[in-house]
Amino acid sequence: MKTVLPMCATRTMRIGVVSIVAVFIGAAWASYGQQEKEPSAVAPAAEAAGHLRLGGEEGSNRPELQRRNSRYQLSLDDTFVLTFPFVPEFNQTVTVHPDGFVTLAGVGDLYVAGKTVPELRELLQAKYQGILHDPVIDIVLKDFEKPYFIAAGEVGHPGKYELRGDTTLTEAIAIAGGFSENSKHSRVVLFHRAANGWAEAKVVNVKKLFQTDNLTEDVRLQPGDMFFVPQNSISKIKKWIPYTSVSAGAIPLP
Repeated sequence: MKTVLPMCATRTMRIGVVSIVAVFIGAAWASYGQQEKEPSAVAPAAEAAGHLRLGGEEGSNRPELQRRNSRYQLSLDDTFVLTFPFVPEFNQTVTVHPDGFVTLAGVGDLYVAGKTVPELRELLQAKYQGILHDPVIDIVLKDFEKPYFIAAGEVGHPGKYELRGDTTLTEAIAIAGGFSENSKHSRVVLFHRAANGWAEAKVVNVKKLFQTDNLTEDVRLQPGDMFFVPQNSISKIKKWIPYTSVSAGAIPLP
């Protein structure tokens, strides 16, 4: 049996739906304004301390942040060639094992992951000093991980990208397909790995950079950096708003 509601009841229901939508939109804008005034959960760490703990041993000291143009550090599966000009019988091609160690002729296993080429040369000279007199060692990287950055969150194409040359944050966002329609331009978080399992986190207001036409404060990426673009508040409630039930007099979404 089909129930027919009086016109006044229908009008009341329509007004009720519009009121609910208005409440949702008002709450969303209030939340958006509150987030603009108050730092996010990541912001205190970025603004007060400038670091976030990613892992490692408890109680370890905070590291000094890596400087721009820092030397490449050996990683797992990297391959390098050792050449001994005066004792060629020790020449060898070495690959870093998954546990960070390498096996070298004459000295055995050494942990080399995370070391730069100068640091590795110093370590090898100290180890070979026991069997060679003033060892001269040449090191050439043969196969190594190319510099990269990671784009995550509300961008066109999230993923891992090769870092070629001097690249800024806004350029990296463009490389990753630009902002999506649900992105929050004003709270882009940039993570930079440091030593001992720490990372520097910085919140960048990309929206302000574009509004002021001032890109002098645009951040330059370093190898291994990751940026995350969060979702804006309005997009989080769009799926819950009954568009088909809202009359023409309802407040439109931006």
